[in-house]
Amino acid sequence: MALNCIIVDDEPLAVEVLESYVERIAGLNLLASRNNAVQAFDILKEEQVDLIFLDIQMPKLNGIDFLKVLNPAPKVIFTTAYRDYAIESYELNVVDYLLKPIAFDRFLMAVNKAMEDSGPVHETVLEPSINSNQDPPYIFLKADRKMVKIYLKDIIYIESLKDYVRIKTEEKEIISLQKISYLEQKLPEDCFMRIHRSFIVPIKKIKAFSNHSIEVGAKELPIGRNYKEKVLEILHSDQSILG
Repeated sequence: MALNCIIVDDEPLAVEVLESYVERIAGLNLLASRNNAVQAFDILKEEQVDLIFLDIQMPKLNGIDFLKVLNPAPKVIFTTAYRDYAIESYELNVVDYLLKPIAFDRFLMAVNKAMEDSGPVHETVLEPSINSNQDPPYIFLKADRKMVKIYLKDIIYIESLKDYVRIKTEEKEIISLQKISYLEQKLPEDCFMRIHRSFIVPIKKIKAFSNHSIEVGAKELPIGRNYKEKVLEILHSDQSILG
């Protein structure tokens, strides 16, 4: 079941960004956006609101004072450009404190926190379709409410974001609702290697490695303690993979 949410922020650009983020998560249902806390009162009286994305510095009534008068209060994620209120906000038991500009993966982590009581962010998960027999092989993953084709040769690394994965390619970045462990099972094991609980890398893209990290693209990724023995065994057994 989706969480009903509202956005309360007096910056039009910030509202636009947050609305686009909410739209990407089927586990959220946006009821309304308002540019001040006073207007938000009307929504709270009329609707069942589960979560508020709340700015702090606003005219008429700031976000902290607004939250203090709510009883009972929905879950709140502060979205602000100011660090100064972090300690006070956590005393109010908010879910998270996001600093602008807000990246989508950080937004997603905050939403997952808000939904921990009822499970992870809900969205229709489609099994990734991997066509390894094609030339070049590719995978389809759901992102931004559509199925996106990703050529395996273009993948630089895959990163876990709890219930989501971030796939970094040479041209773009894709975030999809999928467990990294599931992708690990589906990707060809002679081409991809799990090096950490949070990372999968294409073996042929490894530029350099040490006992503690691997370099792919312009990124240095850690080798997890539980993966170290197997990873180093593979890397030392076939030096031809480097390049």
